[in-house]
Amino acid sequence: MFLYNKTTEIKPGKGWRDKDGVLHPKNWNIWSDDHKKTMNIEEITLDAKPDSRFYNWIDNGLSGISNITDKSLDKYNRQVQARDSDGEDIWLDKDNKEILGKDIKTGEGKNYTAKMEDYKDSDGNTVEVKGIRPEYIQKVKDQQGSLLAQTDWAIIRKADAGTDIPAKIATWRAAIRTKATEMEKAITDAKDMDAFKALFVVWDKDGKKSGILYDWPELEE
Repeated sequence: MFLYNKTTEIKPGKGWRDKDGVLHPKNWNIWSDDHKKTMNIEEITLDAKPDSRFYNWIDNGLSGISNITDKSLDKYNRQVQARDSDGEDIWLDKDNKEILGKDIKTGEGKNYTAKMEDYKDSDGNTVEVKGIRPEYIQKVKDQQGSLLAQTDWAIIRKADAGTDIPAKIATWRAAIRTKATEMEKAITDAKDMDAFKALFVVWDKDGKKSGILYDWPELEE
């Protein structure tokens, strides 16, 4: 993306006005690099956002991503950014010196880390939040239920008319339950975020698969 005067985003194919009110043409992007520099235009690359399954972060817009931390697998105290008495966000530089958000120049946000503190409810009590472990165990249960529902008709027919459940369906349903148990145990046993991330199915450059979530058995035709 392109910034004019370090604060205003301008887009190729669209005209824009500078600080003096001069309207520039929509094909301004054909200007040479030297002319863009003279016009105080710079191209910046925004930080890629981390994987939201595993990380928390603060998106500072044009200033980039900061405060990247692992999500907690288990229960933890809810955190919020600290503010001063006037409600201004408080940040920390590399020496842990405090600085207010309003005093950070555009594009320099990545040089600072948000000062965090425990969130308190209206009674002054620290608020606890569930970690992601229970969330992913519930996803296993939900997916298992959804998969089994596809062949519930065979169970109902057996109960209503006594018709035998096709062997392939019975075998598949048992495999689904076994796999769900394995997944839930793997999530429960994950000791840290690295172990948890390793549970998700990925393929390496040689096509070798690793991981267990959410790799369900398929019903044979």
